[in-house]
Amino acid sequence: MLIYKRKIYGFQCDIYGHLNNSYYLQIYEEARADALTSIGFPVKRLIELGIHIYLVRVEIDFIRGIPLEEDITVRSRIEKMDRLSGLWRQEIFDSRENLCNTALTRGVFVRNGKPARLNKETYTELLNLVK
Repeated sequence: MLIYKRKIYGFQCDIYGHLNNSYYLQIYEEARADALTSIGFPVKRLIELGIHIYLVRVEIDFIRGIPLEEDITVRSRIEKMDRLSGLWRQEIFDSRENLCNTALTRGVFVRNGKPARLNKETYTELLNLVK
């Protein structure tokens, strides 16, 4: 499980003082990028390897509002991965450890603009890092 922490700022909130639903995707993207960096596969390295990850599906469940200036924790893990795609499960918790939001995100590995399988070496390295 990979952990990412941040604060919610006013410009991210709706008129009700809660995190605007459009920012959840950004926060989950931040947390995935941070997670990839922490396991040694930052986006820059993926690009150098000629690999892009395109999101093809995101499911978000809103459970509890997140207020202005709340400190949140995003917990991310790769739930399932093969050489062509990966499924991330992410959860946002408030400072009191209340579950506020969950997301399932499917990403496909892409090379030269088309879905492509990771080579065996890269896949094995990545798989060993996320276990």
